[in-house]
Amino acid sequence: MTNGKDTLLECGFGYILQQLTSWKQMTLKDSLTVCVIPGDDAAPEAMAATLRVLKSLDVAISWDCLPEGSELLELDSNDREKFVIERINAASTVLFGATNGVTPGARYMRWGKSTYANVRPIKWLPGFNSPLHSPAGIDYVIVRENLEDMYVGIMGPASKLLEANLTDPRSHVPEDTADGRFAAKIITRSGTERVTRFACELATQRQNKITVSAKTNMLPATDKWFCEIAKEIVQEYPHLHYEEFIIDDLAHRLVMRPDELDVVLLPNLYGDILSDQGAGTIGGLGLAPSGCYGADFAYFEPAHGTAPDISGLGVINPTATLLSATLMFRHLGLFSAANRLDNAIRRVYTIGKELTQDQGGDSTTEEFADAVIGEL
Repeated sequence: MTNGKDTLLECGFGYILQQLTSWKQMTLKDSLTVCVIPGDDAAPEAMAATLRVLKSLDVAISWDCLPEGSELLELDSNDREKFVIERINAASTVLFGATNGVTPGARYMRWGKSTYANVRPIKWLPGFNSPLHSPAGIDYVIVRENLEDMYVGIMGPASKLLEANLTDPRSHVPEDTADGRFAAKIITRSGTERVTRFACELATQRQNKITVSAKTNMLPATDKWFCEIAKEIVQEYPHLHYEEFIIDDLAHRLVMRPDELDVVLLPNLYGDILSDQGAGTIGGLGLAPSGCYGADFAYFEPAHGTAPDISGLGVINPTATLLSATLMFRHLGLFSAANRLDNAIRRVYTIGKELTQDQGGDSTTEEFADAVIGEL
């Protein structure tokens, strides 16, 4: 759902963090420090190109650039983690590439820093290589609860469920659990309430509409409860329009009727999967930024992985990393820099001469970055 404004800041890649949570009151340091973590495989190539663009903006930021994952292997795992965490803690925020497990820090920034809201904007721009016939109306934001659900990491042999008497007459336990495994889904009221309030504040800054979804028909103890809590909290915002769909229906709507969505609130697992589907409708994961927000810390990373299949080829699309940097700039209060970067990216795609292979072009990662710098 677009709001008719001209700039990306006003259209939806942007105005996500001003006045959302308690860190809205933070006093900016005289010297802001961004910890740059390049990550693994092809991610450092996207980060190097991104950093070159960001430095050309000449913003008042000290860039603390860590080695990429292959270089961090010179340290043992404990020293590597300690090194990265110390640099994270010393910084104002973090711009993160992607990790295959070599580069540490992701788990610490997420659970250690309690960044409970994962914000993933999905917006089509002219020049994005969408597979849809008419993608022009796609402009919504997925707010994904970031700490709970299936990601709590409670897993094990299925037989343990029976031994612990954790089933009831409605359970459909396979007859032979000897070779079975289980994973636990945990939803809490406090976790759902805080991420819902975050989503509601964001909806207030956009189109006053919030859509909530989960597998309510099959999982009443968790998914239906998530939606019930969310609806309860949304009632505190009487100006907001609330709608709720079963997750199957929402998956269909992301493709067939995405222009009707604005702020979409989802539990962890569904938010992870459907945000990738949403990225596919606008042209792929190379275009998908994200920010993870907590009460007093936030970090920013592209939604894509490390892309090991194209590592070293110099063709990874840095757009998702660049757009994640615009979210980071707004978190730091650098709105002018965010607007300039957003608009430069938009012009490069509108012109369409220097696009990477995933967007139908033949430019390298660095050539795309050069084009963005030229538009700046």
